Amino acid sequence: MRMGDIVRVSGTVVFGAGIPDIEVGEVVEVGEEKLIGEVIRVFEDSFAAQVYEPTSGLKIGDPIFGTGKKLVAELGPGLLSNIFDGIGRPLEELLRLSGPFISRGIKAYTLPRDKKWEFRPVLKAGVEVGPGDILGTVQETPYLEHKILVPPTKSGVLREIYEGEFKVDEPIALLETPDGREEKLYMYHDWPVKVARPVARDGRLPPSTPLVTGQRVIDVLFPVAKGGAACIPGGFGTGKTVTLHQLAKWSDADVVVYVGCGERGNEMSEVLTEFPELKDPRSGRPLMERTVLIANTSNMPVSAREASVYIGITIAEYYRDMGYDVSLMADSTSRWAEAIREISGRLGEMPVERGFPAYLPDKIAEFYERAGRVKVLGRPERIGSVTVVGAVSPPGGDFNEPVTTHTLRFTGVFWALDADLAYSRHFPSINWLKSYSLYADSIIGDYVRIALERNPRLKEVWPNVEAEYPAYRIEAMNILTNASEVESIAKIIGEKALPDDQRLLLLTNELIKEGLLRQNAFDPVDSYSEPDKSIMILKAIIDFHRMAERLIRDNVPLDRIAELPVVSRLKRVKLDERRFDAVVELIGQMKEELAKVAGEYRVTVTFE
Repeated sequence: MRMGDIVRVSGTVVFGAGIPDIEVGEVVEVGEEKLIGEVIRVFEDSFAAQVYEPTSGLKIGDPIFGTGKKLVAELGPGLLSNIFDGIGRPLEELLRLSGPFISRGIKAYTLPRDKKWEFRPVLKAGVEVGPGDILGTVQETPYLEHKILVPPTKSGVLREIYEGEFKVDEPIALLETPDGREEKLYMYHDWPVKVARPVARDGRLPPSTPLVTGQRVIDVLFPVAKGGAACIPGGFGTGKTVTLHQLAKWSDADVVVYVGCGERGNEMSEVLTEFPELKDPRSGRPLMERTVLIANTSNMPVSAREASVYIGITIAEYYRDMGYDVSLMADSTSRWAEAIREISGRLGEMPVERGFPAYLPDKIAEFYERAGRVKVLGRPERIGSVTVVGAVSPPGGDFNEPVTTHTLRFTGVFWALDADLAYSRHFPSINWLKSYSLYADSIIGDYVRIALERNPRLKEVWPNVEAEYPAYRIEAMNILTNASEVESIAKIIGEKALPDDQRLLLLTNELIKEGLLRQNAFDPVDSYSEPDKSIMILKAIIDFHRMAERLIRDNVPLDRIAELPVVSRLKRVKLDERRFDAVVELIGQMKEELAKVAGEYRVTVTFE
């Protein structure tokens, strides 16, 4: 370990000298307490490091040590069901070592060194292995089987491989490298967090499968693909964190990595108290068994926010390399960008738009480009994905600020949270006129397929669902768009002055907003909406609109249709515990009530 001296301190940025061979990205230990930092600039005779811990008390002349190592993530069994700080230290271990207030300079391994895992090899001695090959498995949690991989930088002939219970730092295999050296393999390995993990040649695949979230406004109107990237911007109080919590709870990813980057501590506390009590809707197991939490709250050092984002995406890539579908929730990337701006200012760099450095777009792109659906390294052949959902907190809800605009360049889904919707208690407050999904056309067919796999009865109730569902979805979006124009006219002349066909548009618009798009995250039934239920709710509302339109053309007054009991039931059927069956029953009742109205006005019409 080489030693130099501190020559200047500027907040969390420390300038040192006396280590001529130091490199950008090298981890340093600062001061007598050996605070953890990372070199971010190298000058002719000095260097600058961002420190991931409070720097109060440091002074010129204090020692600074170069470790010769990069900032790495420890990757192996023990990550799931755990919570870490921004640089990968487990918070429970920090609590044991230093109490409720984290001491400066405290060191802790990411993975427990005292716990033994039962390793079951799948290879035998004498075989040739390469990067990413599966050596064996460990049952990390009752939900997930952890696959022990050959590190991406290793290859050779497997001379020995062991079976039994081992700690992560005990060798499980002996590898002979191509140059004749022998290397021990362990159940874990390190990986530099700012380097994307490699994939197979031509390994990037098009996103073709939806990430089912159970949130109707997302799954039906603005879906995100597995391996895609989504941006969820919104001002204070618009529901970013609750929406991300919902995605983390209910999305059909195999593994969820939740990064709290610069958010309030009470929000992360809420995650910690909620998640252990939640049940996975697919497995019935506790949700924490497939979750990794990374907490870098707003009172923690600002520079550690950047590290927390990279630690999270590296862990996500690691589980992707096992062949799993992983979703990463980052809340919020604006706090990370603010940390970049602060560090840049302390380095004296020239600011550009709103004080951010010129390389902000590159940093944002570097993060979101690590999302993707890929063919991973190693044998057997497998496909994994990382889906990235980043919350953005634009000041004052201004979507034209730099972090939001640059994020939109690198993401395929835009869920625009609207303050007016939030203040009117419409949640999720995703504005259907501003939001979009570039993945929708390629994955809505797969959404129907998933619904049919989970509930084959959907085909009995709606025989042509595969062919007709896309048209229903487009019609719903057209109704929402056209109704916004009619609403502006109604505000001037009054709704009663509109013709009945336009008033029906407003009525259906209200049904779509209340019955489909509005969803209560705290209701035990409505918190998660199954694909078959979401599809049938959409069908019920659009069928109502089409049937009512036919009656209006035959001079049936809208007021008679609007007073039918089925109208209010269309808004409330989402809360019925019978779920899919309740919607099917409602569609039958709706046809009966509308047929009765047709009979009253002697209209000859048949509702199929």
